Amino acid sequence: MNKPSPAIIAQSAVRRLPRLALWLFCLAYVLPGFFGRAPWKNDDIAAFGVMQELASNASDWLAPQLLGTANGFDALVPYWLGALAIKSLPFLDPAFAVRIPFMLLLALSLLGTWYATYHLARSPQAQPVAFAFGGEASPGDYARAVADAGVLALIASLGLAQLSHETTPALAQLGFTALLFYAMAARSYRRATTVMLPSLGLLVGLTGLALSGAPTLAVLLGLGGALVEWTHARWGSSAEDTDQHTAQKRTMQWVVLIVAITAFVAWLAFILDLWRWRIHLPGTGGHNALSDWRKLGRLLLWFTWPAWPLALWTLWRWRRQLASRHVALPLWFAAMPLLATLTTPGADRSLLLSLPPLAALAAFALPTLRRSVASLVDWFTLLFFTSCSIIIWVVWIAMQTGVPRQPAANVAKLAPGFEPSFSWFAFLIAGAATLAWAWLVKWRVGRHQAAVWKSLVLPAGGATLCWLLLMTLWLPLLDHARSYAPLSREVTKLVGSNSCLEIYGISTAQAAALRYHGRLKLRQATTRPACPYLLVDTDFQSTLGGTVHLPDWVLVTTVRHPADKNENVVLYKRSAGNASTTSEQRAP
Repeated sequence: MNKPSPAIIAQSAVRRLPRLALWLFCLAYVLPGFFGRAPWKNDDIAAFGVMQELASNASDWLAPQLLGTANGFDALVPYWLGALAIKSLPFLDPAFAVRIPFMLLLALSLLGTWYATYHLARSPQAQPVAFAFGGEASPGDYARAVADAGVLALIASLGLAQLSHETTPALAQLGFTALLFYAMAARSYRRATTVMLPSLGLLVGLTGLALSGAPTLAVLLGLGGALVEWTHARWGSSAEDTDQHTAQKRTMQWVVLIVAITAFVAWLAFILDLWRWRIHLPGTGGHNALSDWRKLGRLLLWFTWPAWPLALWTLWRWRRQLASRHVALPLWFAAMPLLATLTTPGADRSLLLSLPPLAALAAFALPTLRRSVASLVDWFTLLFFTSCSIIIWVVWIAMQTGVPRQPAANVAKLAPGFEPSFSWFAFLIAGAATLAWAWLVKWRVGRHQAAVWKSLVLPAGGATLCWLLLMTLWLPLLDHARSYAPLSREVTKLVGSNSCLEIYGISTAQAAALRYHGRLKLRQATTRPACPYLLVDTDFQSTLGGTVHLPDWVLVTTVRHPADKNENVVLYKRSAGNASTTSEQRAP
């Protein structure tokens, strides 16, 4: 027996968000951050360095490395995509070429979230209450309105912005998770003649997720999805089909397919040696447990805002339908990344994968949300994002004019050596986005018919505005502070472009930056030096004598990162009596 639905929605409340507006939202969010910037530290530039290594055939495609180091590079597909982009687009700068497939992965995340939410909303258990005299929302219009809200909730999530614009395995995992989420949600509401697309999405999503560094999560999501489908086939209606026996039979076939593909993915990950034991509980490894839990708590609160309070409201209001697919499936897809966040390092990158299912859960809160709560969300969002945008503009004006003095002084202190520049293109884009925000606020506070997605327009618009302002007005400053370009340029001035440079203690991110920005030829330091210069991380300077013959080197200077005191390196030069030949010193 079906439990009563808590959603009471009239047809007038499920009008579609204009497609042009939705597309503009997505474009304004996806494009900034992929254009006009240098690779950022640390994972962004390190991943790019591995992609360059693969593109130049200097590394094994089944064991990606950078300068012979494979630490942390346990993914395959993200590096393959970047390397293939470099090879296929030789006329583009490599740092931009690798961003094209990742831009498509972010678009896939938004698209997968929309279609997953749409198909879940088509579930009979997710439909609103039927009115006695008609006028309730039609299933198709209701599903589209809820799906629009799901995408807006995903865009509004604060933690999505930076990580979704980096060329790292985390974004590949996000795209494949969203694709897998769609495949699981869509299968039960498609006829046999159109089942191919969800089946293909299941195969690509599971395999891609496993080959992007998350095989354990892929197996858990696959088995959990099969369990949800099996439970639904056993105790509920599993498809829009008048023949219940036929519907259950098709769903059980789908369950078998899920389990088979999951088993194949587990075997493939084992063959390729992609399994890694990385359990890291809070408080282990000499850390304070209370401090670790506090950090995780703060991360959960801001990273998934505003999806998490709406998701909790969904679980409360739909508590009588927790076993239904539209609640159980996104709940499982959100719970597994949350578990990974609590038990593995890289908590923010694990938490990123929970955003699409959390956005879907958040969308189902809107049909049950009280008007007073919706107004509270609107006012908080309006004050928060308007304040953030004003701060961004004020700091930018201070960088350009020196007024107000305090923000200008703060920028000079935090980013010494930064020289601001003015771009008409960035200024016009930022100005247009700010005017669009003002119009959106005016529209939202006006008297309009209620719409299911209306409460998430301001959160999504505010998140998009602030991200766009950062990626236009503040982009030169962020490049100066968050990239290794200043450090690499300073090293290149001292040793010369295309020089041979031995390194010791240098991270993979720093090495990738030196190769990209300075076009330096790098080699790991040995007792038999072959290059005229040696670069050492200051943290490893005390152990240098165990690897190189110190009398062969003369200290030149310490090169400091202008915005990070922990990124300093020490440059040495070969002593005159031990200099190598020119052919050994210079890169070809």
